[in-house]
Amino acid sequence: MEQINKAGYTTEVPEDRLSLVGLLDEIGSGRIIFIGDVDSGKTTTVSYVANSLLSMGYRVAVVDSDVGQKSILPPATVSLGILDGPVAHIGEAVPVAHYFIGTTTPSQYIGETVVGVKRLADIGSKMADFVLIDTTGFVSGPGLELKRMKVELLRPELVVFIGEGEDLRRLESSIGSLARVFHAEKSRLVRPYSHEERKIIRAAKWRAYFSGSRMVEVDLNEFPVSGTAMFAGRPLLQEEIELIGKLHEWVVFTGWKNREGYVVVKAESGRPKSYNWSVIKAIDIEKLSNLLVGFIDGEGLCLGLGIIKWPKLSSGKLEILTPLTDEELARAREIRLGRIRVTEEGEELELLRREEL
Repeated sequence: MEQINKAGYTTEVPEDRLSLVGLLDEIGSGRIIFIGDVDSGKTTTVSYVANSLLSMGYRVAVVDSDVGQKSILPPATVSLGILDGPVAHIGEAVPVAHYFIGTTTPSQYIGETVVGVKRLADIGSKMADFVLIDTTGFVSGPGLELKRMKVELLRPELVVFIGEGEDLRRLESSIGSLARVFHAEKSRLVRPYSHEERKIIRAAKWRAYFSGSRMVEVDLNEFPVSGTAMFAGRPLLQEEIELIGKLHEWVVFTGWKNREGYVVVKAESGRPKSYNWSVIKAIDIEKLSNLLVGFIDGEGLCLGLGIIKWPKLSSGKLEILTPLTDEELARAREIRLGRIRVTEEGEELELLRREEL
């Protein structure tokens, strides 16, 4: 069986994990955030703490916000899982709810990530005594701000810092009196994973999630589309499409006019030419091929993912590959575009910048 998770449950942990569990027993309930650098043992620690609390009779929920190395599927989301028994890895938690981020790196999606963690932690707090929040190893630059905002918004009972370093010291200083802090050492058993190894593990997760998927046709007249500059404003007239295409030597498939200017979906018909991007936002149609999307319910939560296989925008339809059932799709109220192009086999084709769509 191919490896789908980096870390799992083990009792071979530093002694301070025993002290941590004892402290949590004294606290009795609440939200606990685990923060550490890449390959510091955050998920292993969360698994150990979750199993320990469960064995003591506590109800335990986990918020998995490590979008780059997700444990609770699907990828590219923040997920809430409930433990209904001992687990070998937190990926075995029963999925309860997801919030769509749409990428495997949160640097341009700090707001969405913070909102997702807060919403799912609120849901988890109603279902469990402890909500354990696993985070990315993104702790420098924007990552530091992401962690600070999580602490400021969630006001956890405890923040567990795993390992040490200048970034973590700065983060602890920025937290101030917002939360109690526990320092845990990095386990000597944790091994670093290369970029290529992480990519291979992510590919296995994509394959696992999209296994058994089917193609569905989505009528864009029935689903609002968010996460993009497209579909806002009035549709372009045919003469406008032809004129813009002729001026820029593009094949223009469709477009919209809004107060900021024009948005068009196009392909190059000749050599790429410069254009006034402040007036026209031009989106290459190839960026929509194999683009990850989320199906969003009426509460703003993510029902599941899909991959655009055929963007038939001229006819107002999308052909989307998804594992969702008809019943699940019937609950969808919106389609949200992500920023990663990926195949159902797990090949990550491209990470897009936020402004590209």
